Amino acid sequence: MRILHTADWHFGRTLEGRSRMEEQIAFMDELVQIVQDQEIDLVLVAGDIYDSVNPPAAAEQLFYEGISRLADGGKRHIAIISGNHDHPDRLAASGPLATKMGITLIGLPIPDVQSIGIPRTRELAKLVALPYPSESRLKELLSDVAEEEVLRSKYSERVGALVRRQGASFEPGTVNLIMSHLYVLGGHETDSERPIQVGGAYTVDTTALTAGAQYVALGHLHRPQNVKAASPIRYCGSPIAYSFSEAGQAKSVTILDLAPGQVAEPQEIFLKAGRPLVSWKAKEGIQQVFQWLDERRDPKAWIDLEIMMTEAMSMEQIQSLRKAYDGFIHIRPIYPEMEAVRAATPLLALSMEEHFGRFYARQTGGAQPEPELVRLFLELLHEHEAADTIGE
Repeated sequence: MRILHTADWHFGRTLEGRSRMEEQIAFMDELVQIVQDQEIDLVLVAGDIYDSVNPPAAAEQLFYEGISRLADGGKRHIAIISGNHDHPDRLAASGPLATKMGITLIGLPIPDVQSIGIPRTRELAKLVALPYPSESRLKELLSDVAEEEVLRSKYSERVGALVRRQGASFEPGTVNLIMSHLYVLGGHETDSERPIQVGGAYTVDTTALTAGAQYVALGHLHRPQNVKAASPIRYCGSPIAYSFSEAGQAKSVTILDLAPGQVAEPQEIFLKAGRPLVSWKAKEGIQQVFQWLDERRDPKAWIDLEIMMTEAMSMEQIQSLRKAYDGFIHIRPIYPEMEAVRAATPLLALSMEEHFGRFYARQTGGAQPEPELVRLFLELLHEHEAADTIGE
């Protein structure tokens, strides 16, 4: 059977307020064409269909119309699980209707393996489908100890138990697969994955996913990559670059041919949809930027722009750049004197918000906390300080 693995669509996501819907529509059109051209029998979608638990109506419409086209009236089976960005109940709500079209929607962890018959090859796939398994979605407290190493161990053990329970149904005569949405130890992050949890408590060891599967299809990390393990484990990556930390990454979907007992050899099909994200560093000032625009450098890209300036950048200059090209996301003047002062600023001079930002970046591999998380941190800090004052 021919299998396609994709994940992390993040329908509804924007880039600093800029809509990506046109690019997401183009991706779905391209994906439909790929499954037709490649004669795919089974599509695995490993979570994060949407970018939020309450996606815009246009994102939901794109999803439902898209999977209907992929299924092609039940000729092709589609298996979809929820990620940490998806509302599990909302994703699975239309499951009874989708099943009639050969589409399986799974929102919460379930105990049963999925058996999927492939008419073309007369083969049977057995799929361990594990949606994003947080403590709340598992409906259990994994440990009453807050130490990160203990939590990580307990979490990995629990995930492993779930996988082994379903994996006990694997047979030598079936194509045996695992699909989940989580962070596996050894995976490389980018800034665009808003972290599953601060720190590494929700990290799974690769041994938790070794249950005799021929292939483990994962979602969550946006960089396409294989993970070293006893069984083939792969993140297919996101279809579109969602942060400038992904600049230069080639986006793809993964396909593989599998028969019972066969070793998986994943192959990438690179995608054309989606505007590239690039960084420009204009060391010669604003005139260099206009020169690049005249040369039509990166004509369809979203651009993160840094400009070396010797004097203050005016609003008129910024407006002229945005008028010349609508793809500038950030325009940052860089002043050598200011950079030198910032580099020499001692940590003691930083605000608590800046300290938290640096801590968060270290814990998550460079990501920046969202404003809501910073606000919550500061509120908790103020409550703690107030309690200390009362105690004194």
